[in-house]
Amino acid sequence: MLRQSPFPNRGLAALEWLSEGLLAPSFWALNGLLDLRPTTAERGRWGQRRCGRCRSCTGRILAVPGYAGVMVLGLPLAVLGLLLWLPLQAVRRPFAYQYVASTEPGQPWDLRQRRSLTLLSANLCLLPSGLAKFSNLGRTPRRAKNIAGSLVPAPSGARDELVGPRHHRDGGYGGTRSTVEVAVPLEPVPSEPVLSEPVPLDPEAREAVPVPLSDRFPSDADIICLQEVFDPGAATILRRQLGGTFPHVLHGVGGRGLRGGQLKLLDSGLLLASRYRPLAARFHSFPNGAGEDALAAKGLLVVQVLLGSARGRRVVGYVGCTHLQAPAGDATIREEQVTLALGWLQRFQQEQEQPGDLVAFDIFCGDLNFDNCSQGDQLNQRHRLFEVYQDPCRQGPGQDVPWAIGTLLNYLKIYEEPVSTPERMKRTLSQPRGRQQFLAAPILSNGHPDPAAPAPWQGRRVDYILHRPPHGTAPLHSEVAGVSFITRLATCSDHLPVALHLDITPTRT
Repeated sequence: MLRQSPFPNRGLAALEWLSEGLLAPSFWALNGLLDLRPTTAERGRWGQRRCGRCRSCTGRILAVPGYAGVMVLGLPLAVLGLLLWLPLQAVRRPFAYQYVASTEPGQPWDLRQRRSLTLLSANLCLLPSGLAKFSNLGRTPRRAKNIAGSLVPAPSGARDELVGPRHHRDGGYGGTRSTVEVAVPLEPVPSEPVLSEPVPLDPEAREAVPVPLSDRFPSDADIICLQEVFDPGAATILRRQLGGTFPHVLHGVGGRGLRGGQLKLLDSGLLLASRYRPLAARFHSFPNGAGEDALAAKGLLVVQVLLGSARGRRVVGYVGCTHLQAPAGDATIREEQVTLALGWLQRFQQEQEQPGDLVAFDIFCGDLNFDNCSQGDQLNQRHRLFEVYQDPCRQGPGQDVPWAIGTLLNYLKIYEEPVSTPERMKRTLSQPRGRQQFLAAPILSNGHPDPAAPAPWQGRRVDYILHRPPHGTAPLHSEVAGVSFITRLATCSDHLPVALHLDITPTRT
């Protein structure tokens, strides 16, 4: 059931708060030790100051005994906290629900008119700062504030003017959406040192197929699906900020503690915000996580939302959001996870469907951790998933449409000047040379770059929003009106968010 607290009563919630307080000193110290690992931006700043490297290294060395001492002294409290925390997780619900009544909901649907719907999916890499350093990212609280500010659209007038259909004579998707753009006020992102020379831009260069890049999030987003919101403080920042625009937020998704014989220290990292009310939601945890991924409760969050009603019939939509096994060599694990997810999606829809329901859309999205260009991902590229759901960026196994680009950045270069701001990243990734330099290259099954990958490659597209077309003579017809790759999170994530725009029209009145 959709309840605001993940616990059945306040007493259990208070006990979890106490257990996490007992764990906090040791966790803070461990995170501080891991956070001593410098990012490429921090190394760049060392070179700009006199004796900068020496001073920084000295400070980090002196900090080690302090963090280690706090961690050792906090171990007795941590053991007590863990013994209290573990049984509490067994009775905790797999997600919490935030509802803000004062937030403007989505507009009711009139089945006599065409409607548009915008969905967004983004991997934010909001782990505790020490763990985020392994992806060359840190400053998790600061990044969370910047990301939250960019996700929330600025106030505007009538929302209908931001929603417009987009048709293409060639029948394809992509391009730049013809809507009213609204500027979003953001906290300035701290400037980073210039670590490389800018990519030269040729103003006379023209590509046959332009890439649909945007340096801002769509201001008319209806549903936002986020991955890797692992840090509890970052999740709090996001849900509070999103609550001003999206009345419904599902957070704290996934069961921690002992699950299927595995210890889950992190939840799934999934977070969903919607303008439309969720009627039902369910989370399924993958039973086959391995390695470091097994420490997180990765799985599938599936939600049924109510868009409106017509002549006594509910108008509903379905969204499935997931984050699959990450290591490159674990293709067989991902294969099984996608198969499980498809089964869970089908069963959820069968259980929640009521006679007369009108299904407006059926979406499957998230970070699938495989692409459609790498030799190492060939097993996953041929999964039955792509027979059930349509990928608007894909022509077939191993071949994307010409305008699609990778969503995974070269994480070691995310602070370099050509991609250091949303505008620069958009300009740089609009060119083949920029994509070759700053997007992650196709890989082999061992995770190493593929030297035989045909050039020019477009990069690894691991973030997906898939759409299931309506069946037979369904009363509502949905089709993809556009896809956008978004550069707004420059220096805040190593992924490009993806937006999907749907046009939904009645097939009969």
